[in-house]
Amino acid sequence: MALIPVVDFNVYKLGTSDVTDKNLQGLSKELRKAFTEVGFVYLKNTGIDQKEVDHVMDISKKFFLLPEEWKKPFSRGSYANNCNHGWVSSETESLNPRRPGDLKEAFNTASLRTDIKWPSDGVDRFRDIQVGFFLRCKELALRVLRVMALSLGLDPEVFLKAHSHIGSDENVSTLRVLYYPPVKAGSVKEGQIRCGEHSDYGSITLLFQSQEAGLQVLNRKGEFISAPSIPGTVMINIADLMQRWTSDVFVSAVHRVLLPPVGDSSTRQSLAFFMQPDNDAIITCCDGSDKYPPVTSADYLLARFNDSYGRK
Repeated sequence: MALIPVVDFNVYKLGTSDVTDKNLQGLSKELRKAFTEVGFVYLKNTGIDQKEVDHVMDISKKFFLLPEEWKKPFSRGSYANNCNHGWVSSETESLNPRRPGDLKEAFNTASLRTDIKWPSDGVDRFRDIQVGFFLRCKELALRVLRVMALSLGLDPEVFLKAHSHIGSDENVSTLRVLYYPPVKAGSVKEGQIRCGEHSDYGSITLLFQSQEAGLQVLNRKGEFISAPSIPGTVMINIADLMQRWTSDVFVSAVHRVLLPPVGDSSTRQSLAFFMQPDNDAIITCCDGSDKYPPVTSADYLLARFNDSYGRK
């Protein structure tokens, strides 16, 4: 059974400068192997440490534990400038539309604007902490994209050019903080799990998770394998638009989060940064083939959202 590899990102970690593309050749080979064989990789020594991650999880959990009526004003869909920003209540989303709603809550930071409403009561500095971490993830993700382009023998800027508006209303890249509440066995619907089987939609995803088990990844042999938390690392996975972009060289892996064992009342948290190309970016096969027809980033994303939120 192929395990998810751990790759050292130290040569290009956040804060380093004057790194040449030649310095990145070894790293690019390791990433290419991981993304072609599994679709997932753990990166260590990225420049984002565990203390930062824990800080974001702490403030996020305070928000999720607030009364529902305090969270409702910040619901996803209530922001005119961004359809994906805001709170998602439990069972609202079905990432596998064939299953009942997922047993999780989320808050999506998809807009960095200061003139929109943000939670503040009971969660001091919520916006600052979410936006700060969004920007840290953005910088790391851009570095990963550069290494990925090098690994394919492409212009190192080829992916970066399509991600130049992250953090603005012209790009819907999203930091999603997730909370999986305790599961009450008697109230679980048939087939319901914490997060249904799905692949991600955009370019790549950065994932930080708490210690509780549950995440599984589908490998190339069609087997679900456990993807435990490794403190101090970030898990990176390929998403669907990147698979199209690279004509299936990089693989977007299906994953899910299972229920805890019966009698286990633990909660689970994760932080996911979903990197999406700019809304008007046209994604075509970078090898010049016509394996997939051209599609704009925004059109593709909206179609996938409709699948996940269509059954209300």
